[in-house]
Amino acid sequence: MKKLITICALILALAQTANADIWKWVDTFGNTHFVDTMRPIYTWVDDSGKLHYADHPDHEDAVSVELVWHSAGSLEEDSGAASATKEDAYAYAGETAEQRAERERAEDYYCKRATEIYDSYMNAPQLYQTDENGKRQYLSKDDAARTIAETRAKKDELCN
Repeated sequence: MKKLITICALILALAQTANADIWKWVDTFGNTHFVDTMRPIYTWVDDSGKLHYADHPDHEDAVSVELVWHSAGSLEEDSGAASATKEDAYAYAGETAEQRAERERAEDYYCKRATEIYDSYMNAPQLYQTDENGKRQYLSKDDAARTIAETRAKKDELCN
């Protein structure tokens, strides 16, 4: 019986590992980090300009980072991808490190903004548009549903 329970526990642990998600966050200096946990991450810059991060707020200036879903999978590198370095794994052809960092900052900003807009629509009691006179024109249920669906699609596209 103990053997059966041990085997079941092992299978469950492997199944959970196989279905892991990768989350990303951007530090104060614009560097993108990838993690495979949703545990809180706190970051701060000390007086000498050195960046620190931990899973608990050890410093008075520590702030919680925003984790953004990146992909399903694991952080383990694929042995078949030996020709690609970790540094260029997410770069476009001909893209410099500075261009990559700027692109990733822009992608993170637009994803965050699209998520904020979508969340505001989901939490709004009723959606409306403002006409040229500044008056609210409330959307019908069908128009609101269509707007929310379009916003969700745009958010999914920007946060891929």
